[in-house]
Amino acid sequence: QVQLVESGGGLVQAGGSLRLSCAASASIFSSSVMGWYRQAPGKQRELVASFTSGGAADYADSVKGRFTISGDNAKNTVYLQMVSLKPEDTAVYYCNANHRPRWGLRYDYWGQGTQVTVSS
Repeated sequence: QVQLVESGGGLVQAGGSLRLSCAASASIFSSSVMGWYRQAPGKQRELVASFTSGGAADYADSVKGRFTISGDNAKNTVYLQMVSLKPEDTAVYYCNANHRPRWGLRYDYWGQGTQVTVSS
């Protein structure tokens, strides 16, 4: 069952920009901490940006000042605006929903991923 759907990846030159989108179901979006992860070839998946339970945003040090996570509650969608892209940003980017029901077990939902390639 598809719960999260990413879009917006592509090929961009170094220094360029991309905006990723993640559309979620309302039931997940309303009860989850949303975030973005990425996985480069031969490397482990790593956190890129995430909302906190209090609504603030956390970023990996490698992307601070360049990436911005935002959300549109009316559309049940989270975004990742990426500027000043570097070849090191090349990876498959995954949307994550850390679902936190009040009286249930926490569960991570993942999108299928969208490829971001930054050329030198």
